Amino acid sequence: MGETLFVSDVHLSPRRPELTRLFLGLLAGRARRAERLYILGDLFDAWIGDDDDEPLHREIAAALAALTTAGTRCFIQHGNRDFLIGRRFARTGGCRLIPDPHPITLDGERVLLMHGDLLCTDDLAYQRFRRRVRNPLVRRLFLWRSLAWRKALAADYRRRSTAANADKSATIMDVTETTVARYLRRHRATRLIHGHTHRPADHRLTLAGRPALRMVLADWNEHGGELLVHRPGGGFHREPLRPAG
Repeated sequence: MGETLFVSDVHLSPRRPELTRLFLGLLAGRARRAERLYILGDLFDAWIGDDDDEPLHREIAAALAALTTAGTRCFIQHGNRDFLIGRRFARTGGCRLIPDPHPITLDGERVLLMHGDLLCTDDLAYQRFRRRVRNPLVRRLFLWRSLAWRKALAADYRRRSTAANADKSATIMDVTETTVARYLRRHRATRLIHGHTHRPADHRLTLAGRPALRMVLADWNEHGGELLVHRPGGGFHREPLRPAG
C-alpha cells in the first residue's frame, strides 16, 4: 500500500482563487504519488446542489477525475458547509462519498475519520440546526427550489453564521472531550483524524488505560494549506502547502 493523504476545510470559493490554484496543484502533483486521498469535509465553502452551474465546481470535478483516472483513489466526506454534495458530483470526479464517521485501518491501527462538527456537542444550537438541515425531507425540499433561491438563502446563511459564531465562546465551538472518547470507543479506534475547528494540533488521551490520539487538521487560508500524510510503516507527518510566489 502506498501513501494515504488527508485534507480538510479547503473552503474552495470563487472569491478565493489562490486556494483553488493551491488545491489544483495538489491534485496535479503531490496527490498523484499517493494511493488514496481523503477529503474530510468542507472542500467547498458552500454547496447548494450538484446542479449548480458555478464554473469552479466543474473545474474541480475535472481535476478530481484526472487524479482518479491516474490511479489515486479519492474519498469525500461531507462537511457542515458542503453536506449537499451528491452522487452526481462524486461520480463525475471519480470519487466515493463516505459517511461521517468512517473507520479505516492503517498499519494495523484502527483510525476514525470525521469532519469534526459532530464532536462539538456543547454547541447545542448548532447541533439542533445540523439535525434539522440533514433531515432527508428538508434536503429534498431545498434541492427542489430554484438555483437563484438557493444561492440567496446560502448567502444569507453565511452572514447569519458569521454573526452567530462571533457571539459564541471558543470552548463551545471546540470539541467535547467526552464525545471524542465516546466515538473512539464506539468504533474501537485509537486514532481520530478530523477538521472543522480550524485548530490544528495533536491531542493525546487515554481510553480504558490505552493511549489514543486525536489529530486536528488545519484549514486552508491565505497562508496556505496542510496535508496530513501516512506512509506505510512510517507513521504520520504533516506537510505544509504554500501558495506560489
